Amino acid sequence: MNNEEKKVNEEIVVEDQIEAIGTEADVEWNESMEESQDAKIAELEAALLASQAQLKEQQDAVLRAKAEEQNVRRRAEGDIDKARKYALKKFAGELLPVIDNLERALESGDKENEAAKVLLEGVELTLQTFISTIEKFGLTVINPVGETFNPEHHQAIGMQASPDHESNTVMVVMQKGYSLNEQVIRPAMVMVAQ
Repeated sequence: MNNEEKKVNEEIVVEDQIEAIGTEADVEWNESMEESQDAKIAELEAALLASQAQLKEQQDAVLRAKAEEQNVRRRAEGDIDKARKYALKKFAGELLPVIDNLERALESGDKENEAAKVLLEGVELTLQTFISTIEKFGLTVINPVGETFNPEHHQAIGMQASPDHESNTVMVVMQKGYSLNEQVIRPAMVMVAQ
């Protein structure tokens, strides 16, 4: 082998070495790029999962807020309905003694006296007008003569044996009761048969 051939062989060997080094570098670079890309993909997937979890939490929070808003609105509407329905309760309670006094005036009036008859008729008309007016606003009379005693609507003043009435039946109403929109504002005071 002469010098030229040696030189050519050396150049070929050097080129092969350069190619081998380049190929190794490419492989290392490709591997490091793959590792870098895998790490980046894993990082992006983790970020995506975190974002999805955060989105789900926010959607749940929005749903809970809407549900709470509906509950508050429903409660407020219920409170307003109750306020409307029972706004007259205290006022009606204050009017009950007036009704009682008008009824007592009718009971105690002298029906034989002609001068008192006219006055009693006026009191009776006033009482009827008064009762019909308050009934328009949901106030109803509880007058349970002959009914079974109900502790939710009646207050027993006493019990008395009576052959004419069944046991636990209202015999006498001492004072009428009243309810406003089906809520008792004053129970009827009654005498109950034993």
